[in-house]
Amino acid sequence: MNFLAHLYLSFDDREVAIGNFVADSVKGEGLPHHSARIKTGIALHRAIDDFTDHHDIVRLSKQRLFPRYSHYSAVLVDIFYDHFLALNWKKWHNVPLRDFAHFHYEFFRSRKEDLPKQVQHMLPYMIQYDWLTNYAKFEGMKRVLGGMSRRASFNSKMEKAVEELHEFHAEFQSEFNAFFPQLIDFSKSKLDELKNNEE
Repeated sequence: MNFLAHLYLSFDDREVAIGNFVADSVKGEGLPHHSARIKTGIALHRAIDDFTDHHDIVRLSKQRLFPRYSHYSAVLVDIFYDHFLALNWKKWHNVPLRDFAHFHYEFFRSRKEDLPKQVQHMLPYMIQYDWLTNYAKFEGMKRVLGGMSRRASFNSKMEKAVEELHEFHAEFQSEFNAFFPQLIDFSKSKLDELKNNEE
């Protein structure tokens, strides 16, 4: 899953949200000054990714993209699923998406010292281009996919994936709708387990 889903799956716990947000940019359990709850968020992020990567429904989505995008298909599905979460946000959360996004932008800005340097560098661009709400729009997805393609090590062609998103929109949405409630249940259970084991 991508940024929006990981923040959603922090279930309004601010410290967990920090860990969930930075997990891809830290090694091990986190930075030395991170609190136990931030480290819980990092562990939750990794558990969410593992659950997602091995789920049969997600495999269906990836298979549709694999012939053209190879191993980048997993990255694309993560971004596509954020699109469907943003597109149908009212179904999943009672706080409007714009309010949810701007709260987190300001919160992360206020907790800059807890963000790795790489994330500190990324955050202004995320805020400027309002990534979290723009996932709902095709133009926003084009921008995100173009940025991912430019940062890829090889010629990933990810900038073209908006074509598949448009062509198979109903199929991807159906798969997301079937998968996401299972991910919510898993994440709630995993978060409870991790909190119980905090030192």
